[in-house]
Amino acid sequence: MSRGANDYINKVVFGNETLIDISADTVDAAHLIKNYTAHGRDGAPVTGTCTFDSDTTDANAAVGEILINKTAYVNKNKLTGTMPNNGAVTGTISTKTGQYSIPAGYHDGSGKVSIDSTAQAAIDAQYIKAGHTILGVLGEYTGEAISAGAATVTPARNSQTILPGDLTPPKDYISQVTVAAIPYVETQNAGGGYTATIG
Repeated sequence: MSRGANDYINKVVFGNETLIDISADTVDAAHLIKNYTAHGRDGAPVTGTCTFDSDTTDANAAVGEILINKTAYVNKNKLTGTMPNNGAVTGTISTKTGQYSIPAGYHDGSGKVSIDSTAQAAIDAQYIKAGHTILGVLGEYTGEAISAGAATVTPARNSQTILPGDLTPPKDYISQVTVAAIPYVETQNAGGGYTATIG
């Protein structure tokens, strides 16, 4: 029997030695990368049609870990990502214990979290005690010259208000107030009794 025009040689034997034998090969177009060529078990040329070039059976990414609208293959399945694209996220903190909640999703690395501008303006060296540092600002405040005075008050029938400026000399604040005992005097009167004078 002679070989036809569409018959191919898939085995070559020279003497008692087999030089080529592809008759048991399993390659076919579906398992050969697209546009690559080989020969099938019958010796005929095969052009690959497979469009994937890696084994994804051990991949473990989830759609929430893939950027939204981007696609990938995991365990032979095509996945479309759902991870939000937050781009450059910015936030501010305005209190001592303030926190900024970082939103889930992708960040492009250019986002920033900073102290609120009003709070920044308040962190001024002139308002911070000398020797103390707040957020990198070394304090310069050393206090001001202030004077304190003591006051003595004698109870009276009417209410009294004593202010630092009423002292002699005037003071910045009152450090101590002494309330004197209420004056009390007893004197004999013409009726043969005693008159008690209070205040």
